[in-house]
Amino acid sequence: MAEVSNSKLLNIDAGILKKNACVVMVKTEWNAAIVDELENGCRGTLEGYKIKKIVTITVPGAFEIPFAIKNYWEKAGKKKKADAFIALACVIRGDTPHFDYVCRAITDGVVQLNLLLPVPTIFGVLTVDNEEQARERIGGKHGHKGEEAAITALKMIYR
Repeated sequence: MAEVSNSKLLNIDAGILKKNACVVMVKTEWNAAIVDELENGCRGTLEGYKIKKIVTITVPGAFEIPFAIKNYWEKAGKKKKADAFIALACVIRGDTPHFDYVCRAITDGVVQLNLLLPVPTIFGVLTVDNEEQARERIGGKHGHKGEEAAITALKMIYR
């Protein structure tokens, strides 16, 4: 099982943090209580590392995240350009194949963004079978995936 205790992710001694970094979080309206906690974990970690430019964009669902990130990148002026994006969502399995389609779309979208944009897009998306599994990943026995996404972003924008 993939657990943060099996990695060096939380060791952030990777270099000198870029001054005035801007991180843009794009989050969904679905499963709002879980996604809001992912955002809180991200924001708290970023603020703990003195990141002052943190932007949050809310979109209807996970499917819309890649478009919102690409659109933000293309329309942002020089002062608002992001140094990293973080995609935040929680997709919970239901009774139909919709879960599979949405999970594939958001995963493929984030991969494409990482190949297309000159800045990273971090995958802070929970793909779980039930709400209990989601809660275990926002401060439960599996750590806090929002905090982990923020640390990943910080590591990717070191200069």
